[in-house]
Amino acid sequence: MQHKLAILVGGGPAPGINSVIGAATIRARLQDIEVLGIRDGFEWIMKGDIDHVVRLTIDDVSRIHFRGGSHIGISRANPTAHPEHMENALLALLRMGVTQLITIGGDDTAFSAMKLEEKAAGRLQVVHVPKTIDNDLDLPPHVDTFGYQTARHLGVDIVKNLMVDAKTTSRWYYVIAMGRKAGHLALGIGKSAGATITLIPEEFPHQKVKLKPFVDTLAGAVIKRLSYGRRDGVAIIAEGLVLKLDPQELAQLHEVERDAHGHLRLEEVNIGEVLKEHVRQRLKDLGIKSTIVAKNIGYELRCADPIPFDLEYTRDLGYCAAKHLFSGGNAVMVSLEGGHFVPIPFRKLLDPETGRTKVRMVDVHSTRYAIARRYMIRLRRDDFQDPHELAKLAATCRLSPEDFRAEFEYLVEDEPPALVLEEAQETEPARPAASRAARRPRRAGGREER
Repeated sequence: MQHKLAILVGGGPAPGINSVIGAATIRARLQDIEVLGIRDGFEWIMKGDIDHVVRLTIDDVSRIHFRGGSHIGISRANPTAHPEHMENALLALLRMGVTQLITIGGDDTAFSAMKLEEKAAGRLQVVHVPKTIDNDLDLPPHVDTFGYQTARHLGVDIVKNLMVDAKTTSRWYYVIAMGRKAGHLALGIGKSAGATITLIPEEFPHQKVKLKPFVDTLAGAVIKRLSYGRRDGVAIIAEGLVLKLDPQELAQLHEVERDAHGHLRLEEVNIGEVLKEHVRQRLKDLGIKSTIVAKNIGYELRCADPIPFDLEYTRDLGYCAAKHLFSGGNAVMVSLEGGHFVPIPFRKLLDPETGRTKVRMVDVHSTRYAIARRYMIRLRRDDFQDPHELAKLAATCRLSPEDFRAEFEYLVEDEPPALVLEEAQETEPARPAASRAARRPRRAGGREER
């Protein structure tokens, strides 16, 4: 049987999409397999429309890997919402003679790919390539989704400039980073840039969180920074904090638009402006005046030209996706782990509780996260244990130590424990006493953030 490959991109843009398209197309054409680019994700084929399709050749794609965006467009159209849409999508592909399909996208597109493969019942092979700058697909902890590294790289460049501006003008910036459910991008940018503080949804373990802990955490960072004699700072805030808020706090969001998968369009919720106004009022009530500017970064990152890391990574993914299909593979998400191709069966991507694709969250118990916390300027447990620190913080906002404790100590109830680096298991050569002392765990009140 003559094979025909189709490539489809769903979800939001991420640097490296074109590299996947190019690599898969070249691999297929060298094997004399026809390649169709399905324009705008599932948008048209789920309506039974087969006119929005382009034939891809090596000449068409040979240099597109350098560029951001998607050569064949993209959309968040969801064929799983209605049975007829899934039926239409499958029949449209079969009418075009498609025998194999590569989908490129995040968790929602992966779920659509699974359901399409199930519906096809052997008539169509499907392989998914994991793409999202949110870095939240269920891959091993050391494996990034493509586009994340480029987005972090450019995000750090933006934040670096904002840090200089903040210091020059004695103001704070609240930088809102993309990340619907997980805080990987916000943490990656904040930690790499050395931002003053980073807030991610994973550090708030309880659902239906009030706005107050977010506001007080940021206000506490301003107070602590001011106690060190600095009026400036940059906070990186994951947009997913919105989804942690108590619905009563979001009562004003009933009119906010939702996408085809039922998600709040987080760009419609200006969490940066909301936090800015509440923090400014909180500080004003404490007698502190602070200039705060809210800035969203996201669209600047997701259609950027990929950095070399993502260029190489995505060419490998595109090659592996095509090669696996042509070797008879089906119903997997492709990944590269330690330089080796690893197919992950679709069934392993599903969360048994939700029936949806699993989402990888930031591990707030990891050493990586613990180190990030220790370089942030934020109120910590030891600030309330050290009477000198407590007195200095209280004096900064004209409160008594007891009143300051009453206002802010609740913030440290869920603070992670002190970081202890375990000794290596293998025998090590004797070290000088000074060197051994340097390796002893620090108490919880280490002052790295200064």
